[in-house]
Amino acid sequence: MKAKSLALSSVVLALFAHTSAQAQVEIQWWHAMPGANGEWVNDLARDFNASQKDYKVVPTFKGSYEESMPAAIAAFRAGNAPHILQVFEVGTATMMAAKGAIVPVGKVMADAGLKFDPAVYVPAVAGYYTAPNGQMLSFPFNSSTTVLHYNKDAFKAAGLDPEAPPRTWPEVTLAAAKLKASGHKCPFTTSWQGWTQLESFSTWHNVEFATKRNGFGGLDSRLAFNTPLHVRHIENLANMAKQGLFVYKGRGNTADATFYSGECAMSTGSSSMYGNIKRNAKFAAAMSTLPYYPDVPGAPQNTVIGGASLWVMAGKKPQEYKGVALFFDYLSRPEVAAASHQRSGYLPVTLASFQLTEKSGFYKQNPGTDVPVTQMIRKTTDKSRGIRLGNFNQIRAIVDEEMEQVWSGKKSAQEGLDAAVKRGNEQLERFEKANKG
Repeated sequence: MKAKSLALSSVVLALFAHTSAQAQVEIQWWHAMPGANGEWVNDLARDFNASQKDYKVVPTFKGSYEESMPAAIAAFRAGNAPHILQVFEVGTATMMAAKGAIVPVGKVMADAGLKFDPAVYVPAVAGYYTAPNGQMLSFPFNSSTTVLHYNKDAFKAAGLDPEAPPRTWPEVTLAAAKLKASGHKCPFTTSWQGWTQLESFSTWHNVEFATKRNGFGGLDSRLAFNTPLHVRHIENLANMAKQGLFVYKGRGNTADATFYSGECAMSTGSSSMYGNIKRNAKFAAAMSTLPYYPDVPGAPQNTVIGGASLWVMAGKKPQEYKGVALFFDYLSRPEVAAASHQRSGYLPVTLASFQLTEKSGFYKQNPGTDVPVTQMIRKTTDKSRGIRLGNFNQIRAIVDEEMEQVWSGKKSAQEGLDAAVKRGNEQLERFEKANKG
């Protein structure tokens, strides 16, 4: 009888455990973070899950930014989209136009009864993901900006001051020449060439990348990055390439690994390289501001946002949206957001997390880590607020193709930029036509 009672108790306990497990609501989160940043994403989900018992956020790596967005759109059409989708800033206009596919983050938070004030987020970041009616559409999760990374040990070996990185493009050229003379085969490279050398280059110099306030003023925006200033810059880089001072390493973030491996001594790229540099580099590295041309009036102004935000997909249950809201609320906590910023190199999500990081002495202990923040919190202009265009991913691919023609000497800087503008405008016309009304 006692044995039967014990057996029955075991069955009851097993059923209870099963019911408890079933009661936990799962939140699917698709992301595009590999390497050190992928570990950060997994840790965020784990820590949130440990902080409460009702919800379980399940992060899933779905490939690169370019791969994860179309995968999620296909999943939405098939009725099995994730709850949360990480989308790079280039996909913002496309997601905004995807009527019925997303739920604005402001609505998700309000429906869950959680306090949500867009004013607590870094203005340049929050503004990028906000609709003309003032409603924040996505959660500003991992925003980055363009910076110059440099190898302090390589600088020292070349007779350069490791504490005085080049601030201007003429200084970059001179530093690259000294690095080459000291034996460096890759003095300078760049990741995300369209973002760093044309998009951020434009806002940093307070000139238009595209008309209609870089796309914020309407779908009839058109590209404008073939001005004399843009041509001059791409021409300078092409000349550096001919002299072996600039070595093109490929599209996207391909060049990142060549920097933290020590192969390339300087690289313009994302501030979010910080985590991988910290983990992989066997040398002293530092971050500096994006270079500029000192003879351009108003330069430097401010750089533009990069990275990604989190979009909430439509078609889910109210209880699931409550879990999403609680997760976003958790990510916004000053101590959580500050730790994320310090670990990854992405911008602090909120002003409070920036202040907390500053008070902790992190920026003093890690010189240069405040560069991305100071570049982004400056007052913006109509030409520097950001760039939000339709079919932006396709436009970037066109820019890659045309710039590769320039670096290889098959086209002049003027020819390459003119072709990129012409072909890119065809993409903008297509997007405008598809989304009118």
